[in-house]
Amino acid sequence: MVFKRLLGSLGVGGPTVDTVLDPGPVRPGGTLAGQVHLKGGSADFDIEHITLELVARVEAEYEEGESEGVVVFDRFTVGGGFRLAEGEQRSVPFGVTLPWETPVTELYGQPLGIVLGVRTELSVAGAKDKGDLDPLTVGPLPAQEAVLEALGQLGFGFKSADLEYGRIGGTGQQLPFYQEIEITPSPQYAHQVNEIEVTFLANPGGMEVVLEADKRGGLFSGGHDALTRFTVGHHDSRDWNTEVDGWIRQLVEHRASHGSHGAYGHGAPYAGHGHGGHYEHGDHHDDHHRSGPGMGTVVAAGAAGLAVGVVGGMVAAEVVDEVGDFFEGDEEEG
Repeated sequence: MVFKRLLGSLGVGGPTVDTVLDPGPVRPGGTLAGQVHLKGGSADFDIEHITLELVARVEAEYEEGESEGVVVFDRFTVGGGFRLAEGEQRSVPFGVTLPWETPVTELYGQPLGIVLGVRTELSVAGAKDKGDLDPLTVGPLPAQEAVLEALGQLGFGFKSADLEYGRIGGTGQQLPFYQEIEITPSPQYAHQVNEIEVTFLANPGGMEVVLEADKRGGLFSGGHDALTRFTVGHHDSRDWNTEVDGWIRQLVEHRASHGSHGAYGHGAPYAGHGHGGHYEHGDHHDDHHRSGPGMGTVVAAGAAGLAVGVVGGMVAAEVVDEVGDFFEGDEEEG
C-alpha cells in the first residue's frame, strides 16, 4: 500500500512523489531497493535532493507514564541535483543498506505488530516536504530465526513485540531503541517465570541475544527481573534446542541462586559457545508488561516453532492500514 501525498509546501501545481519498494521482506543489514517515481508539476522545478528516512513507532517510559512517538533511525540521500520539467515523469532507482539492528516486523510471514516505514522527503527550491510513506517489512536473520524456532520447539509461545526507547547497558547497541519480543514460558518454567523477553542486537560480525526473565516472586521475595546475554555468529551451526534451553536455564537459575541482589559475574561461555554474561539493569526500563496492538497468545509446537497466531481480528492488511494511520496522524499533528 502506498500513501501518496501532494507536496503541500510547494503549493498547488508542485511535483508529486511516489516511492515503490521492491516486494518481499528485507533482512537487517540487507539491501532495501526500490524506485522513487516523480511527476513534474505545472512548471519546471529544481530537485535539490531526494532523501529516504527509516522511521519506527517507538514506546517511551516516563515517570508520568508511557507514550508513543516516531523515531527516524536512518536517512539516505538517493538522488537530486536535476531539473524536473513541467509534467515530466522520472524514476530514480535506489538500493540502501538497512542498519543491522533494524527491528523484525514479521515471523513466518505473520506480522508481529511492529510499525516501520520508509518516508520520502523531497527538497525543492529550499522547501522540504515528506511526500510519501510506505510500510517497511523486515524478516529475521537466520540466527534470529534459529533462536525463535528453538524457543517454539521448547514450548515457549509468542505474546507480543514492541520497540522501547532507550539503551540496554553493557551491550553494543547502536540505535536509540531496541526491540523486545515477549514470549510466554514453557510449562517447565511457568512456575518460575511470568514471561521472557528476547532482544536481538545484530552487527556485521554476529549478534547479541539479550534474554530477560520477569520472575515470579516467592512468599518472602518480590518478583524481579533477571538478564543474561549471549553472542552468536550469523552462520553458526549449533544444536539450537539444546543451546537455547541452556540459555533459559542459566537465565532462570542464576538469579534464583543469587537472590534478587546477586553478584554481577561473568559466567563461562555456555557449552563452549559464545560469550555468556550476567548484568543488572543498566539503562534498561523496568516496566515490561505491555502488549502489542491486537496480538494475542499463539501456538508454538513442533515444526511450526514460534509461530505467530494473529487473533482478535487483526490481519496483515489491517497492520498495513495501521502503519498509514499512525504515521499520517503523526505528520498531521506535527
